[in-house]
Amino acid sequence: MASKPKEPKFLNYKGKPLVRSGNFLYYGSMAEDYVIMIQVLSNRKIGDFEVADRVTVQLLNTDPDVRPKDKIVKKSEKKGLYAAMDIGTVWLERALENRA
Repeated sequence: MASKPKEPKFLNYKGKPLVRSGNFLYYGSMAEDYVIMIQVLSNRKIGDFEVADRVTVQLLNTDPDVRPKDKIVKKSEKKGLYAAMDIGTVWLERALENRA
């Protein structure tokens, strides 16, 4: 008897997947209309840890029919990951509410 393929398990933040790939973090589901992309531009050392210092946050349209230059709906540069996640969460919630 064949078993079902396992779905990948992602870290969730406020009920949406949060995935890291190198210096990029993606927040939201690619199955929805919008997703947040965060890019870490620089790090700083605090004690033994490296912490994201300068980051860009972008609200992206996931529609494959949209031209690549029109995919970026909003963009901002923030100091630290917390500020980027804070504004990105608000942008994503508002974009998903207003799609209808």
